[in-house]
Amino acid sequence: MVYWESTRACDLVCRHCRADAVVNRDPCELTTAQVKKLFDEVKRFGDSHLVVTGGDPMKRTDLFELIEYAGGIGLTISLTPSGTTSITRQRIWKLKELGISTIALSFDGPTAEKHDKFRGVNGCFDQTYTVARWVNEAGIPLQINTTVTGETKDDLPDLYQLVRSFNASRWSLFFLIPVGRGASLGQINSEECERMLNWIYELSVVEKNIVIKTTEAPHYRRVILQRGGSLGSSSGIRDGNGIVFISHTGDIYPSGFLPVKAGNILNDSLVGVYRKSPIFTNLRDVSKLNGKCGVCEFRNVCGGSRARAYAESGDYMGSDNLCLYVPSNVTVKGNI
Repeated sequence: MVYWESTRACDLVCRHCRADAVVNRDPCELTTAQVKKLFDEVKRFGDSHLVVTGGDPMKRTDLFELIEYAGGIGLTISLTPSGTTSITRQRIWKLKELGISTIALSFDGPTAEKHDKFRGVNGCFDQTYTVARWVNEAGIPLQINTTVTGETKDDLPDLYQLVRSFNASRWSLFFLIPVGRGASLGQINSEECERMLNWIYELSVVEKNIVIKTTEAPHYRRVILQRGGSLGSSSGIRDGNGIVFISHTGDIYPSGFLPVKAGNILNDSLVGVYRKSPIFTNLRDVSKLNGKCGVCEFRNVCGGSRARAYAESGDYMGSDNLCLYVPSNVTVKGNI
C-alpha cells in the first residue's frame, strides 16, 4: 500500500487531521513531472496499490492528468477526496472513465450535527452524503472511513447503519493516533478498545457484503484468532511493513501517522528506501520490538501500532498501549 499525500490544502478543518491541513497549496509540493516519476517508481514494487490522499486531492489542478498517467502504467488507484463542493457529479464520472478502483469518503458522525462538528464545516455531512450517492450511481466501489475516538465510539452502531445504506464495499475504522490536530482529541482506553474489537469481529461474522477493517489497531488480528477466525492477506501489514507514505513534498515515511523521515523521493529511490532504510528494516523485524509487544506471541501477525508507540513514548519500536492483551509469558502486566 503506497499512500501519496497529494497536497495539504483542504477547505475542512477536521479536529483529528493528521496533516494539520491548510487552505492554500504549498509551493513546495511535488510538480506534475515529479509525481509521474514517483508513480514510475511505485510501479517498480510490482503488485502495489496507490492511494491518493491529502489534504484534499481535488485541490490539485493536475489530479486527473496524474490519475490517467497512473492508470496508463498499470497502477491500481484509490482516491480519498474531502466532502466539499470541490468534488462534483461530473468529476465522479470522470474518475470512473479514468478507471479509479475505489473512492473513500469519511463519516465521523451519523448525523449532520455530529459529523459537521468533527469536520469543522457546516454542510460537510450533506455534501459527503450526496457525493456517496454519486459514487454509487457511477458504480465505483465505495469505502467509508471513520475515526474512532472517545467522542465517536458510541456512534459506531449508527454509523454502521449509515455505511450499509450506501452499499459500501468497505468500512475502515481509523483508531486515533494523537498527531497533528488529533493530539488534542480524547482516545479510547484499552478496555474500550478490546470491547470494540470484539464487537467489530461479531459484526464481521454476520456482515457478508461489507469488509470491515481497522487501521492503527493491528491487535484486531489477535482478537480474530482468539475468536476462532482466520486472517486474510493483510496479516502482518503495519506501518513500514507493506505500507509506505510519501508526503506532499516527497518525504518518505513508514506511514502518514508515523512521522519518522527515511528519505525523500527527489534524492532517494522509494523502492530502495522501503527495502533498505534502517527505519523500515527495523520496523519489519519483530525481534527488535520493545516492551510487551516484543514478547507477545501474536507479534508476527500484529506487531502493534508503531505510530501510536511513537506518539506516546517517542520509541516507534515500543509497546502499543491501546492493546489490553498481556502476553502469555508475562505474569504481571506491570513487568513489561
